Amino acid sequence: MDIRPLKIAGAYALTPRQWADDRGVFLEWYRGDLLEEQFGVGIGLRQANTSVSRRGVLRGVHFADVPPGQAKHVTVTHGSALDIIVDIRVGSPTYGQVDAVLLDTVDRRAVYLAEGLGHAFLALEDDTTVSYLVSSTFDPVREHGISPLDPALQIDLPIPLDELIVSEKDAEAPTLDEARQLGILPLWDDVRQYAGTVKAG
Repeated sequence: MDIRPLKIAGAYALTPRQWADDRGVFLEWYRGDLLEEQFGVGIGLRQANTSVSRRGVLRGVHFADVPPGQAKHVTVTHGSALDIIVDIRVGSPTYGQVDAVLLDTVDRRAVYLAEGLGHAFLALEDDTTVSYLVSSTFDPVREHGISPLDPALQIDLPIPLDELIVSEKDAEAPTLDEARQLGILPLWDDVRQYAGTVKAG
């Protein structure tokens, strides 16, 4: 498996080796030992999620309070999606920056996001199926969002705005600046301290 760091610290693209024969294809889309080797800690799997989306569905930007946050290991099992990572950690050297990775059934790539990062994805085809492993269970009290349409994020979306399908909750979420003023964004120092605690444990 090829593990490539993205421009935002704590985010990685993982491209698996695929074995193909006349029966089809086999691959390992998650390797906890390699994550531990690369990051010093595994994902600590607590929940697995799957969503199926029409073309143009934009979900996110979602994040959870740190601690414990929610690390994610995301892949596409049908269709294709643009996976979007936003650095929302106040004080981070790359605060406010966005990176994106194409997830599809050709390269069968995955993305790993550490705790404290914002996550969204855009379905590029009908019936796009996104599956992701997470390090903590869903807790509505600790879950937050920022608007994926916040112009300050400058997310480069390959589907026109008038064709996007965004939930009311996501569309009405605060901008990054508003979320910072509300005090709901994770702090860079807190995220690093928590990551150190997890690795030591």
